[in-house]
Amino acid sequence: MKANSNGSIFHPDTRVPLKWISLGFGLLGMGWMVAVSLGSLVPSAFSLILSFLLMTLGVVGYAVYLYAFVQPGIRNNQNIPSSLGSRGWLAWILALILTGFYVILYWFPAMLGLGDAENRGLVALFDPLSFALKGQKASQWFVYGSLYTLAILLFGIKFIWKYRHSRYQQFRTLSVIFFQLAFAFLLPELMLGLNLPYNDFKNMWPLNYYFFDGWHIEELLKAGNIGWLMLVWGILMIVLVSPVLTYLYGKRWYCSWVCGCGGLAETAGDPFRHLSDKSVGAWKLERWMIYSILVLCVLMTAGVLYSYQSGQARMLGLDTAWLRSSYGFVIGAAFSGVIGVGFYPLLGSRVWCRFGCPMAAILGIQQKYLSRFRITTNGGQCISCGNCSTYCEMGIDVRAYAQRGQDIVRASCVGCGICSAVCPRGVLRLENGSLDLFDRAQKARNED
Repeated sequence: MKANSNGSIFHPDTRVPLKWISLGFGLLGMGWMVAVSLGSLVPSAFSLILSFLLMTLGVVGYAVYLYAFVQPGIRNNQNIPSSLGSRGWLAWILALILTGFYVILYWFPAMLGLGDAENRGLVALFDPLSFALKGQKASQWFVYGSLYTLAILLFGIKFIWKYRHSRYQQFRTLSVIFFQLAFAFLLPELMLGLNLPYNDFKNMWPLNYYFFDGWHIEELLKAGNIGWLMLVWGILMIVLVSPVLTYLYGKRWYCSWVCGCGGLAETAGDPFRHLSDKSVGAWKLERWMIYSILVLCVLMTAGVLYSYQSGQARMLGLDTAWLRSSYGFVIGAAFSGVIGVGFYPLLGSRVWCRFGCPMAAILGIQQKYLSRFRITTNGGQCISCGNCSTYCEMGIDVRAYAQRGQDIVRASCVGCGICSAVCPRGVLRLENGSLDLFDRAQKARNED
């Protein structure tokens, strides 16, 4: 059957009922959860299952509406012109909702129903799942982890369907779904049920900025052999595992295949990836901010380690406890959560990864100077359509490199490969080449 102009093998009118039915299911699922939060419905396992089921039907049904009846490949129709994708009124409403949720989650959890003796509202809704996994009542962080994992799972399915013409996109999306579900959610919660310390084995310093806090070290040491394993594994991740994998595959091994922050940005944040600022000014701001935050994180970590070992409250005249709490509030909460996710519809999906994540800063330095990974280009095939630059969530002007036939070796590149997936001419390829340190250093000086 021949496809029409928008790639569909069906007339658009035949799919309209599926669109509105799917939206209805999704909104009903979220509405049910809101009703429980407001006390209009009694929290129960049935309510939680029903909410999850309705939201699943909504997202999967809408993905079927968008992609099941069209030929594989990327189409740009109704992407940027939509209100949600062009910072219109829908985008502002969604940004306000997300930002408000994060503010309440971090600083006013009682509004979500968190109680000392007994939960109520939204938190109580997740009590049955929490008791099933770890034998404890839910916290606001358990609620957040559950919703976060559900979002990556459902929007990951949508993402896989959208990019089903690319095996690489399917592989890395399945990877982030697996690591979020197994390593970031189920395993840590089950460990708590066994009276073991909470630990996400895929997370590491400096993204896990509390890893070297005194209370965390003491908690691991008191847990016996398993605690020592967590401590040693965390250190090995920093000094051995991460550098080796970055040398072989670039920072994509973490930022695009493993990291939960990147996983949410790639799946739920995919409709907003084109909103990233591609200007030279944004690139300069990015470098100043992300490396300044890395320096601050190193200083903060040195401070808490110094205080833990020496018992002194000040280092170089700085109150280490104040420095630690300030970093946790401004960077760990306000930036990574409130701005990093809440501003998806306004600033793009990788604001935190691009401007704030100290882990991305370290991996970026290793990738730029000490990695075999690069994106190769065939400039003779480039037609200057601009798809690659438009869809780059890290704000890289990929087209400029492609037009010059120049390999892309940028510290900020997360190796998501979307630039290659949306290129109509096969100009861009993600490859591992030879490592020429002199050539890398010369190109870095030219870029700066």
